[in-house]
Amino acid sequence: MVEKKGNESSCNPTDDGIGCCKVESVISVDERGQMVLPKSLRDMAKIRAGDKLAVISWEKDGEVCCISLIKVEDLAEMVKGMLGPLMKEITAK
Repeated sequence: MVEKKGNESSCNPTDDGIGCCKVESVISVDERGQMVLPKSLRDMAKIRAGDKLAVISWEKDGEVCCISLIKVEDLAEMVKGMLGPLMKEITAK
């Protein structure tokens, strides 16, 4: 849910802990398929030269409808967070 306060917008996380999405910018794809993330967005996301990003896609009705970028180290932490308790449960049996 996005709450507007004057010219500001803020996101309130939902009950499942997932925040909200917003359009940060509109970018173009050049003839070689390359895109540039605006500096302001790179700064907000703390993306630096040499960082590795995982490209995550969601499909709906057989077509990709959404593409997301996640820093590889953040993705690794998410996977550990999800699998860690499961692995402890398996090894405890």
